[in-house]
Formats: sequence, C-alpha cells, structure tokens
Amino acid sequence: MKEIKKIGVVGAGQMGRGIAQVAAMSAYDVVVYDISAEGLEKGINFIKDQLNRGVDKGKWDASFVSTTMARLSTSTDLKGLSDCDLVVEAATENKKIKFEIFKNLDEAMKPDAILATNTSSISITEIAAVTKRAKLVAGMHFMNPVPVMKLVEGIRGLETTDETFDTVAAVAEKMGKVFVRAEDVPGFAVNRILMPMINEAVYALYEGVASVEDIDTAMKLGTNQPMGPLTLADFIGLDTCLAIMEVLHDGLGDTKYRPCPLLKKYVLAGRLGKKVGRGFYEY
Repeated sequence: MKEIKKIGVVGAGQMGRGIAQVAAMSAYDVVVYDISAEGLEKGINFIKDQLNRGVDKGKWDASFVSTTMARLSTSTDLKGLSDCDLVVEAATENKKIKFEIFKNLDEAMKPDAILATNTSSISITEIAAVTKRAKLVAGMHFMNPVPVMKLVEGIRGLETTDETFDTVAAVAEKMGKVFVRAEDVPGFAVNRILMPMINEAVYALYEGVASVEDIDTAMKLGTNQPMGPLTLADFIGLDTCLAIMEVLHDGLGDTKYRPCPLLKKYVLAGRLGKKVGRGFYEY
C-alpha cells in the first residue's frame, strides 16, 4: 500500500468540509480547495465550530481542537494540492463538473498521487478515463454528515489497482470508518437501494397516497427508520436525489428508476431541501 500523509479535499461544502474535518482529526495534513475564498472561510469556520462543540460535550479537550485545526490549510488554486498523496473530490454530483476537475487534478498532482471521488452514483471507470492515471483512481463515497456516519462505500473502476484500492480502504479505516466494497454500477450499493425508495415516497405523495408527514411517520414507525424518506430527501438535497435517479434511469434503462415528475418540479422551483430552507418541509 502507498503511504498517505497529506490529503487534499476538493470542495468546501457540506461533504468536503466533513471529509476534511475527519481527515484532520485522524492526524492527516489536509489542504482544502475551493474556487471561492468565501466558501473556504465558511467551511473552515464550520469545522472549528463543530470541534468546539465537541469540547463543550466533553468529547475532547481544547488542545485537540488546536492541533486538528493546525493540520488544515486552504487554497483557491488546484496547484495547492500538488504535493498531496491522496485527493478526495467532493464537488457537485454533475458529470461535466467532475470530469473537468479530474482532468485538471491529473495535470496538477504529482504522478503517483491517488485521485478519489466522493461521487454517489457516477461511474468511477468513466471518471478515471478522463485522466492519464486510471490505475490510481477510486471511489470513496462518504455518507452525510461525514463526522457522524460510519460508512465509506468503496468503488473500484475497471483499471483501479489492488494497491490503490487497499490504500483508500486503509485511509477510510484510519478515519474510523467501516469500508464496504461495491461494484462500479450506477448508484453503487447504497443509492441503488436508497434512492428508488425515496423516489417511490415522492410518487406516493404525487399520487395522493398520503401526506408528507404521514408518509414519513409511516416509514419511521413502520420500518424503524431514524427519519422518513421525504425528510431524508430534504437533508440530502432534492437536486442531488434527482441527479442520482437520472444516473440510475439512464445507466440501467429500467422504467422503475424514472424520476417522479413531482421531484423534477420541486427542483425546477428551487425547492431543493434543507440547504435552501424549503423542500418537502420548510426550515
């Protein structure tokens, strides 16, 4: 396995800042890249606030916070990641954006650096193909919120080597995560199962089967889920849910993966969920 000392994270949003926090807490030096300096500042401040809350709850002391924060640095230039051993991309779930990022990372990174993607549905093989280092590309699908959720879904592309895959597995495990291995098929394992359930819940609402509240209550109390599927959709982001359903529908060609028209309508209306204050619920 490759030795990983320094990790780069592309994107300072919800997922990126979570991955950066957990990596820094696990004794890795971390560089967070984002095109927005304001976004970087917001992300780093969010991490600090989360760590300070841990002090208040007695999880760790103030020295742990200062040590962890000292491991974090930021950059608005991809070249700032050039000496990282591993980079985890956590940008928007959009093929065009991810392909462009990986092309640029391939040029900016040292030749033996591993490039990982946090994609929740897009083909690792296809992402790797836009680089000249397909053997060093893998999927590391973290769950949201990253500091809390224990799972990392690992996906290897067609060309991913055993050494690359074993290395990202070891990094995930050092972060305190459970690493599961999934095949490079649309949606992988988690979203192949989860997103059709959410989509079906939206269909149930669309067809008048039950109200938003009753659908969520039924699934929580009837199947022992911690939150209902429509609440979870709001938490994930309805735009992300739609993007994943479209990947499933396009990639597998089965009508059972057709995104619900109501989901499309909400996204078109800008009702994207908790992050904008309104989705199936108002926040």
